[in-house]
Amino acid sequence: MSDFSEKPVLRGEKALLRPFTKEDVAGMARILSDPEVIRLTGSPREEFGLDELRAWYESRNDQADRLDLALVDRASGELVGEAVLNDWDKDNRSCNFRILIGPDGRDRGLGTEAVRLIVGHGFEQLGLHRVSLHVLSHNPRARRAYEKAGFVAEGVDRQSVRQSGEWIDEVRMSILAPEWAAHRGHPDTTLSSTPG
Repeated sequence: MSDFSEKPVLRGEKALLRPFTKEDVAGMARILSDPEVIRLTGSPREEFGLDELRAWYESRNDQADRLDLALVDRASGELVGEAVLNDWDKDNRSCNFRILIGPDGRDRGLGTEAVRLIVGHGFEQLGLHRVSLHVLSHNPRARRAYEKAGFVAEGVDRQSVRQSGEWIDEVRMSILAPEWAAHRGHPDTTLSSTPG
């Protein structure tokens, strides 16, 4: 398995994932200040300063142990979010996945396609065996996107996140290399789990 030092450009019909550039900082600042992004991803509530964001995003392409890619809407050419493989465990060929999408990229299938693009890259190019994530229980839109790409719920971390004075559960999900090889991000979701 290779490391994450190569930063690819991944193209779908709707979504483009590419390395971050200096020009992305202002767009990510706008996206990260969106209250819905904060609520649905559990991102910190404090404002990120432009200097802090610049230092972060301008260093993403230098990281050999993670893959941070800008999510661009191909129709408009606009930066709408990010997709990330991080927390790499080289020995176990596994990592975490996370994605966030600002208001201009929601409800058009960009998220599902971006999940398929980066997870497929992880399995097919990087030789990963397992990709896992956590999704907040009050984010059913994200959970549906993950399920459409083949992620399977493994359990619930009860009351693991505190938001606005309330405890929120997180659902643990994962996808394995043999599962990806069988459906390449398009599992048969028409099968009923009810017998008979």
